[in-house]
Amino acid sequence: MTNQLPASFIQKMSHLLGEEADAFLTSYQQARLHGLRVNTLKLSANQFAARSPFSVEPVAWCESGFYYDESSRPGKHPYHAAGVYYIQEPSAMAVAEVLQIEPGDRVLDLAAAPGGKATQAGQALQGQGLLVANEIHPARAKILSENIERMGIRNAIVTNEPPDRLAQRFPAFFDKMIVDAPCSGEGMFRKDDTAVEEWSQENVERCALRQDEILRYAAGMLKPGGTMVYSTCTFSPEENEQTILRFLWEHSDYELIPVPQAAYFMPGRTEWAAGTNKADFPLHFCCRLWPHRLRGEGHFLALLRRKTVIGESPLSSGTRTQKKNKQPKARPDTTVAWRLFQQFSAEHLRIEMPPAGFERLFLFGDQLYLLPESVPNLEKVKVIRPGWHLGTVKKDRFEPSHALALSLRAEEVRRTYDLDSRQPDDRAFIETYLHGDTLPYEGDPGWVLVTVDRFPLGWGKASGGQLKNHYPKGLRIP
Repeated sequence: MTNQLPASFIQKMSHLLGEEADAFLTSYQQARLHGLRVNTLKLSANQFAARSPFSVEPVAWCESGFYYDESSRPGKHPYHAAGVYYIQEPSAMAVAEVLQIEPGDRVLDLAAAPGGKATQAGQALQGQGLLVANEIHPARAKILSENIERMGIRNAIVTNEPPDRLAQRFPAFFDKMIVDAPCSGEGMFRKDDTAVEEWSQENVERCALRQDEILRYAAGMLKPGGTMVYSTCTFSPEENEQTILRFLWEHSDYELIPVPQAAYFMPGRTEWAAGTNKADFPLHFCCRLWPHRLRGEGHFLALLRRKTVIGESPLSSGTRTQKKNKQPKARPDTTVAWRLFQQFSAEHLRIEMPPAGFERLFLFGDQLYLLPESVPNLEKVKVIRPGWHLGTVKKDRFEPSHALALSLRAEEVRRTYDLDSRQPDDRAFIETYLHGDTLPYEGDPGWVLVTVDRFPLGWGKASGGQLKNHYPKGLRIP
């Protein structure tokens, strides 16, 4: 593929890499690598490896990551529809992993679509704390919301705002932040011809200016003592080491810290950031994922910590600087929605729902949500998904959402329609269900959770010996 690369890109990388340039450029002639990340909210990586319907190999720097062969086509397997895994490029798995997110953290993914890093963060939270997944482009924000739903993440808010508006709303609010900045995409060349066609040195420089602006707004949203990962899928120093250098010059309250998984990667190149050295800023703490040195398409990442002011406890200032958190005002008919949902839960679920009770319920039109813990002030914020979508409130009944189905376990529901992906007859029924057609059913009437190998696919409603299909129309296969 080397002859398809822009000549100025080849010249630039040859100058930067010297003797290593041939190996780097030759990597573009090799086939791209494919990866998936197991959804640990549904099963462990070891459990998946033991039952995977296709051959997989572990990704060294991500405990839940695996390589797969392109012929496996995991996107066509019903496990994908059930949110058992997320298809993600192996290098990209490193970004959220290095943050070492813990249950209870408040996490922001500032440019989150389509959702690979955001859903990885959501899995690490294990249903505790808060994930705010933001995307500035409305169409991409919708895709992000759908992926949050598919992975069964309950404690996420999806917003559609530019960084400056978020910075106004959330001063010193987050414990962990992901800034996967828009970039010139040089690490995407093997998988995206458009990235090759759009590349130019002028675009590299435009991206660097935009990255500076995004980081400038991001800086104020992290608590002192908190950590932020900055990443790109490009190789240009202007967007990587030089961006970090400019940021550190402007923000003396931030410092670079070593990356936990650094042993798998190459260090940042201090010599590519003019006017500095290791004594000024340890740019070698940054990490470069080169496609000729590891099994991935390539990435850059830097781990930054906001320093704690003397006399101030780490991760504490958010309670001081953030305005008093207010939940969105619930409508008066939320009481009716609560009653209908409780009736549904008592009849169809084996667990008490919602465990937090009435105070975190929010009626968004006729859609009922459960707000996450520590919900921030959402006034004047454009919200796509305000929390865990429970379902739709009709005139005299409650209709469960697809998001509720995918976030439950089979044992938490009173009636299930269990299908085995290894059995030919059941595979036909799985396809029938995903197509949107009715299934035969001999059990009691009511809502039934359709599962594949005990992983939820969606709802059906039993009546008269049939299971009426409630798989969302927009997701049905042709």
